[in-house]
Amino acid sequence: MKIASGTGHIRRYLALATLVLKHGRRDLLEGAAFDDVFTEDRSEDDSGDAEGFVADLESLGPTFVKLGQLLSTRPDLLPPAYLDALDRLQDAVDPLPFEQVRQVVEEELGVRLGTAFARFDEVPLAAASLGQVHRGELRDGRPVAVKVQRPGIRSRVREDLDVLETLAGLVERTETGEKYQLTAILDEFRRSLARELDYRREARNLQTLAGNLSEFERIEVPQPVDDYTTSRVLTMELVAGHKVTELTDLGRLDIDGQTLAQELFEAYLRQILDDGFVHADPHPGNVFITDEDHLALLDLGMVVRLDTAVRDQLLRLLLAVAEGDAVGASEAAMAMCDQQEGADEAAFRREIAEVVGLYLDLPAEDLRIGGIVLRLARVAASTGHPPPPELTLLGRTLLNLDAVGRSLAPEFEPNVAIRRIAAEVASKSLIETLTPSRAMRSVLDAKEFAEELPGRLNRILERVDRGELRLEIDAIDETRLTRAIQKVANRVTMGLVLAALIVGAAMLMRVETEPRLFGYPALAIVAFLLAALGGVGLIASIVWNDRRDRH
Repeated sequence: MKIASGTGHIRRYLALATLVLKHGRRDLLEGAAFDDVFTEDRSEDDSGDAEGFVADLESLGPTFVKLGQLLSTRPDLLPPAYLDALDRLQDAVDPLPFEQVRQVVEEELGVRLGTAFARFDEVPLAAASLGQVHRGELRDGRPVAVKVQRPGIRSRVREDLDVLETLAGLVERTETGEKYQLTAILDEFRRSLARELDYRREARNLQTLAGNLSEFERIEVPQPVDDYTTSRVLTMELVAGHKVTELTDLGRLDIDGQTLAQELFEAYLRQILDDGFVHADPHPGNVFITDEDHLALLDLGMVVRLDTAVRDQLLRLLLAVAEGDAVGASEAAMAMCDQQEGADEAAFRREIAEVVGLYLDLPAEDLRIGGIVLRLARVAASTGHPPPPELTLLGRTLLNLDAVGRSLAPEFEPNVAIRRIAAEVASKSLIETLTPSRAMRSVLDAKEFAEELPGRLNRILERVDRGELRLEIDAIDETRLTRAIQKVANRVTMGLVLAALIVGAAMLMRVETEPRLFGYPALAIVAFLLAALGGVGLIASIVWNDRRDRH
């Protein structure tokens, strides 16, 4: 296993060791070499400790902020208090000195800042762990937002990932590490960070999402300026407006909040259930109200692609939860989740039914379908059925959309919108499957089935009539099983015969008979010799056959 070394790595190891010692849970490190430093279990609902854990992650830097965001989607790894705290993790840091920003932009674009832009504000609009955004203006007068990556951030992330990879390799040697496949989680995290650090990929994401949502008149996605975009600088259209979270009661009077909330829900549900290309970070800070009273979606560094099978499973689950169908919800969740050894399926179904029942008993103003989906994910994890990341993604997305929807229109009922939109998506998917080409393939398959069926039935019935029909089940090799049982029976029988010879010989030793051998009755001595030879032969046979079977 590779061990990361160097002064920077040593400081990282010490910082992580401090984090683990402070917040470590005994079950996570069970069996590790340093397990005995923990003297008591942590309370899973200790929200104060969870907030401290988040604060310590933020202090470790951008890699661990992003790691915290990933952990917030894993209810099988952390208790609810930690997940809630991580969901509020703030990716905001002090801004870079402007001279560093200037240097990065000029190196990437290959021209002086004043040549590329007619205006470039020194004070950033926002500053995050990986980069910061400045307002600018192109030479043709277009206002733009310029996202600039922090210098040296890639090498720092790479060093942090090396340290995490070393620690994951150590922990994965334990039973818990194997159970949660920490190395696989870290590999996915590495790929996700690599994609987020390439601003050209984010530019393509902006273009893709804008194309997918083109039918929504009130949803905007800022488009990149290709000539001003590189892997470390992203220039895009400037969105003039303010965050949804800054909307006041008076501000709601100037907008059609109900319509905006409806359209936003439909846009995201179509991303998840229809397009399979999902904005993975839709928290309220990434949704703006523009000056034209439209909604703008920002920050597409993180996206998720869902295949058709996953989208179908999510649709079934969402419809079952919205309709209060506990059986349907448990079946859909079971189909999505893995099943570990020793998983409690009965408890899984029972607790799913309780969660869905609780959902039905809530008044409309308290309904949080995203929270219900997250609770389903936590139930699955606690009963030995690790949920896929897509399930937590759906829950977090719906929870964030619920917050945005209620900010736009306090009377908005997301449950009604979800039922309608999910039903529409299901109908659309069904209609799209009935294309002329698919219909023609189905007709041809049915034609072939109808033509071949009589002949196949005749062949089966003829074999039944002649007694030649056989069912072969490849479950147990009966021949080998019978041979093994016979071998055991032969050895037991041989052992009994040898035992009888020994007992009989011992009894004959007390009978004075002629002739004698070695001063003892000859018959008893012969019986002893036969028993000894038989015992040696039996032992040799056992050793030889067992060795041959192993080979």
